[in-house]
Parts: sequence; C-alpha cells; structure tokens
Amino acid sequence: MEIAIVGAGIVGIATAYELACDGHRVTVYEQRSAAAEEASFASSGLLAPSLLIPWAAAGVGAASTSLLWGRQPAFRMVRGAGRAEYAWLWSWRKAARSANAATTLAALEQLGRYSLERTRKLSAEFDVDIETSHGMLVLLRTKNDIRKIQPVPQLLRDSGQTIEEIDADTARLIEPALSGDVALLGALHAPGGESANCRLFAQVMRYAAQELGVSFVFNARVESVSTHPATLQIAGEQTPRRADAVVLCAGLASAALLQRLGLHLPMAAVHGYTLSAALREDLHAPQGTVIDPVHRITIARQGQRVRVSGGAELGHGGGEHHPDTLQKLYSALSGWFPGGAQLSPQKIQIWRGARPTLPDGAPAIGPSGIPSVWLNTGHGASGWALACGSARLLANQIAGAPMAMALEAFSAHRF
Repeated sequence: MEIAIVGAGIVGIATAYELACDGHRVTVYEQRSAAAEEASFASSGLLAPSLLIPWAAAGVGAASTSLLWGRQPAFRMVRGAGRAEYAWLWSWRKAARSANAATTLAALEQLGRYSLERTRKLSAEFDVDIETSHGMLVLLRTKNDIRKIQPVPQLLRDSGQTIEEIDADTARLIEPALSGDVALLGALHAPGGESANCRLFAQVMRYAAQELGVSFVFNARVESVSTHPATLQIAGEQTPRRADAVVLCAGLASAALLQRLGLHLPMAAVHGYTLSAALREDLHAPQGTVIDPVHRITIARQGQRVRVSGGAELGHGGGEHHPDTLQKLYSALSGWFPGGAQLSPQKIQIWRGARPTLPDGAPAIGPSGIPSVWLNTGHGASGWALACGSARLLANQIAGAPMAMALEAFSAHRF
C-alpha cells in the first residue's frame, strides 16, 4: 500500500520504519523543518519501567491532591488555559478514579515491556550507541512518599519485573554520588530500569527508514485529510496528495485533523520542562536514573550529559518559562547530585515542550473508525518509551497479522 504518515516525531518515524519493513511505500509529512523537533526533541529519556515515568498515567498517585492544589502545585494552569483545559483536567481526575483505571495501567505496563524489547532489538540491529544508562531509583524521603507512585510497584512485580525496597545506605551504593546532606529514608530499586537518548535514536531510525525507501517531506503542514479516496491537503499546494491509507502520528495536530472528520479525541498539550547539562565530574553524577516522586522530577544520565525533567502545565502560557519550575529542576539536580553537572547558563539547554496527552494517559492506536485513517498518537509523557512497540503493533494490525497484545485499551472510541 501507499501509506502517508503525518508527523515525524519518534512515534511517526518508528511507524514509518515498521510499515516500510512490511513492504509498504511510505511518505512522512512533517510541518517542522526537521525530524524529532517537538515532543521528541528533549524527552526525559526514560524507557523503563514505563509506568514509573512521571505523568505516565492518570491512575498513578491519584489520591495526592497536592499535585493540583497548594502553594506550589506540580500541575499548573497557565495563561491561555480556558474551558477546554479545565474540562480536560476534570476528565483526567475522573479517569484516575474510574473502574477502568487498573485495566489501563495493566495495558500500559504490557505495552511498555513489549516496546522496550522492540527498542532494544532495533538498537542492536542499527549497531548504535544511544547513550543508554541502566538502573532506576525512586527516592523516598518519608514512608508516605511511596503513595505518590501507587499502585505501580505491585503491578510491576505482578508482571515479573524486579522492584526492590532498599534502605538509604544501599541506595547510595547503587548511586554513589547521591548527596549525604539530603534526608533519605530509602528507595525503590528497579535494576532493569533504562534510559536513553530519544532524539538520537529517532535520527538513526529515520536514516534506516530512508534506506528502506521511506520519503520525508518537511515544512509540509497537513491542513486536512479526506477519504474516498484518501487524500492529504498540504498548506500552499493546490492539488491534494493521494494515498491508500493515512496514519496520524502528529499529536495535537492529529486531534485537529480528526475533529474535521467528525471524531473528537480529547487530547491536551501538557507542557513539561527539561534541563540538559554537560557532565562536570563523573564520580559526582548519576550513573542511571533517579525519580523524586514528591515533585515528579527525574534525573537521568545520557552519555556525557545529565537531563533533569519535570513540570506539567495546561495552557500555552505564551511559550514563557516558569521560573519556579525551573528552579525546582536546578535545585533537584544540585541537591541530589552536587557537583555532577556544569550549571552555568552557557552549559545548560532549557527546553519547554508539549506532551500530547489523553485523559487516561494511554495513547490511541489502531483504526480511527474513519475509512483509510489509522491512529498512533497521544502518548503523552511516554512517547519514547512506547514508540517502537506501538509502531510494530499498528503495522501488524494494518497487515492483519497476529497481535502480541490486545489493543482495546487504546481504542480511539473509549472516551
């Protein structure tokens, strides 16, 4: 088939690669001038366990009202937030308390394991170093901190993953650079935890896809999609482009295109921040990944850099950075790993980007219900962790091949 993909982030590139592997003729349309320029540009890097990624799903630590209220809430409503954003937030809180929350978490956990396996396999095939680091600690200052990530630990254990409760001394043996000046009761240790450079992998996979015949068309904003037959209208072009099928992988742009086709997908842009700092001293830097569950901040090693991620904002905010959120990220890095990174302004890359998120945190994967239109979008904070698995599953579904897992939890019509 001739398949058009809208969006050249990590999900769109992975989808293009998998479909090309199956023999399809694939063209990717991207409104930016390069691949992986939006949510994939500076992701936290966390691959596994995917359910421990902050903001991965609405049902994680949902009882904590401090996420939304208080002097310094982790989830902020910023300038530009209106009725739609508040309605989405209500849906997000409702999803956390729904009867389907446990089912959604289980499906996300299974997809995360499947995707990690696929990512590792492709990385080995490409024979490329994607700055992978191993091991993850969830740092616990008090006994109550573990509530911030419930019910994830037991769910991971039930799936066969190793999650160990360790004391502070053991945590500092695993991460020797952890500051001794910060109160630490203990940690949860995921020895199978993994982090890597999303944008680097996306670029490698893009070149691999091109070798399979995939075409990338940049600076191409898709204004509309039509069916019978499937066509895409590109801004500035008079003649629509034909295809046998269209796969929407473009985050919020996917939701807008679907709206014009009569399908409402309740997606919101949840903005987050990352700070990427050059390594200063290896002995003082993290070796793997640590998570602060109270502030939902991650600190991950990526080669010769350290990346700190956090924050969740609804509303565009004019693209302005929130000083208090950035200060939290700086404080987390310098507090937990003093001297590990170069924190001068010239050595820091600051990024604020949108994570297209559906209320329950799960993506939409599979048929849209509209002829010739397929979906692989709305992965939220877990786009990197779920990209390769989502792409392979969608390719199998399009081919009518056996499925490694059921996709009911990711139906676009579940809302």
